[in-house]
Amino acid sequence: MAKRGGFPGGMPGSMNNLMKQAQRMQKQMEEKTKELEEKNYEGTAGGDAVKVIVSGKKEVIAVKLSEEAVDPEDIETLEDLIVAAANNALRAMEEDSASIMGSIAGGLGGLGGGLPF
Repeated sequence: MAKRGGFPGGMPGSMNNLMKQAQRMQKQMEEKTKELEEKNYEGTAGGDAVKVIVSGKKEVIAVKLSEEAVDPEDIETLEDLIVAAANNALRAMEEDSASIMGSIAGGLGGLGGGLPF
């Protein structure tokens, strides 16, 4: 007669291991997220004529302009350079974040392999 409840083949132990691994990964992700939020990223444009610094929280911290970037007759170019530098800084932050989080998610191994969800 079969036992009632439980899973054949020791499945609960495997589930416990998966839950522990998921909890470790969640803690690692929280720690790395905090580290990333404390970092600053710099983007430049126009041959370093414009520099924008953003935080890991996606906040612009500083904009630095060289004198040659400021031409009262050509405000549009300066605006474009600021946008380009900000986007470069944000891209650097996103790439760093993706790299770090990807290394943590790589620890999943075959966690979801073959599961229907």
